[in-house]
Amino acid sequence: QYQLVESGGGLVQPGGSLRLSCAASGFTLDYYAIGWFRQAPGKERDAVLCISSSGDSTNYADSVKGRFTIPRDNTKSMVYLQLNSLEPEDTAISSCAARVTGCMRPDWIYDYWGQGAQVTVYP
Repeated sequence: QYQLVESGGGLVQPGGSLRLSCAASGFTLDYYAIGWFRQAPGKERDAVLCISSSGDSTNYADSVKGRFTIPRDNTKSMVYLQLNSLEPEDTAISSCAARVTGCMRPDWIYDYWGQGAQVTVYP
């Protein structure tokens, strides 16, 4: 069974950093575009960043520009979400998702999903 597993969520104070990891179970991430999505309390899930299999990244959220990045390490078959300068508004469940044919914004177009990692930024 193909699935993704996120890790690295937690509690952090404003201005702090976290790094979320996305790993695959049952397949390798190398040939997939990986998107990171987040769902804040009371809001719909929305795309944040995506990275293609070749390493090109796309930013879907203006609020994270200059603060979040999406590195990938194909030698380890891992994709990360580096969250810097965190703000209380970044509190959300963050999920990674995979699809074969490149980055797209709609979440319904992704094939495989992780269970989500809670990111909480508290004053």
